[in-house]
Amino acid sequence: MKLSNGAIKAISMLKNAGYEAYAVGGCVRDAIMGNDINDFDITTSATPAEMQEVFKNEKTFETGIKHGTITLVHEKENVEITTYRVDGEYEDNRHPKSVEFTKKLENDLKRRDFTMNAIVYNENEGYIDLFGGIEDIKNKKIRAIGNPADRFTEDALRILRAIRFASKLGFEIEESTKKAMLDCKHLLHNISEERIAAEINKFLLGKNVKNAILENYEILGEIIPEIKNMHNFDQKNDWHIYDVLTHTAVVVESTPPVPHLRLAALLHDTGKIHTFTIDQNGIGHFYGHNDKSAEISEEYLNKYKYDNFTKERVYKLVKIHDTPIEPDKILIKKRINRIGQECFFDLIKIKRADNLAQNPSKVRLDIIDEIEKIAMDIVNENCFTLKSLAIKGDDLIANGFKQGKEVGFILNILLNEVIEEKLPNEKNALLNRAKKIQL
Repeated sequence: MKLSNGAIKAISMLKNAGYEAYAVGGCVRDAIMGNDINDFDITTSATPAEMQEVFKNEKTFETGIKHGTITLVHEKENVEITTYRVDGEYEDNRHPKSVEFTKKLENDLKRRDFTMNAIVYNENEGYIDLFGGIEDIKNKKIRAIGNPADRFTEDALRILRAIRFASKLGFEIEESTKKAMLDCKHLLHNISEERIAAEINKFLLGKNVKNAILENYEILGEIIPEIKNMHNFDQKNDWHIYDVLTHTAVVVESTPPVPHLRLAALLHDTGKIHTFTIDQNGIGHFYGHNDKSAEISEEYLNKYKYDNFTKERVYKLVKIHDTPIEPDKILIKKRINRIGQECFFDLIKIKRADNLAQNPSKVRLDIIDEIEKIAMDIVNENCFTLKSLAIKGDDLIANGFKQGKEVGFILNILLNEVIEEKLPNEKNALLNRAKKIQL
């Protein structure tokens, strides 16, 4: 394992002072897997006071001194160093009431979540693996340390961390660990909304997200109840070859790994189970599911305290995801003007993914590609918003028009005629046309 300069310095200084010190956690796991490492965490037998003495001439800051963590700054690299510790009783399924420092590495490692995250390393001793984490990494298994129910009762967020790792790494969750996750899933209601949202965002970006959704829908249903009910929900429509949950999972996987896009993909059909009807021919329909899905999305996004951009963009994409768009330049201009350039291209991404998750005989990717190309040409021409219009309100006022509603009304008429290509986007032509408009 190749340690960073900061990690080498931290471990070396602690060992030279007579203490144990190792790289631990995700950096070790990623090194074993051959993945890039972004951050190095160090665990040590030195207490916080002893660490402060060791690093008294170095730049450090107290990250969480009460819990035994300081950060060493070395050549613009931040290295977190934490004392071996034993957690006291957990009172809220998330935080221990107390933390006790220990001199035994095993005591520190056995309180951690999964075997793959409890491997330590330094250059003198190599890997130390007390719980079979290396073997689990080789077998692509996520296994809780010790009694799985204890680990999830201590910290219920570990349930979502397991799903996130399954999605990101493509690992399977070991059977007894999965059973404990299901048994403890109700404890997620004790976790803060912000922490849940952060884990969901990371989980959605994983390369194995489709399988992670399908294998953990009951747990995800604790956060978004509709997800559980979408499982095995037959759409009874020849446009679809999947049940609603599988369709959704394929849409998420087919959407670019951007948080707001994958959130929109996850939520886009949540309203289907509430709007399902069957006609006299036995064909299923979901009239109004866009609006219902948008309503559910809004409730979820507000509950889990997402930022305003995410709330607004996801709500809009879900609400309009099934709105028909044809490869017509003027209609596309109007749509871009109405929802904005960035939102329009996000909508195209969602529509393409949605199409890929339908009956292959109904796929219309060529039309979606054509719409995207027309939209790109329109953007390059830059004439679909008031901002891009060659005439401004000041120009109208200078020519005798009254400031206020009259100016805005005329500008919108001019823009609409430019969009419909009835009028060139040229200042003189626009001004002459403005003078002929009867209010």
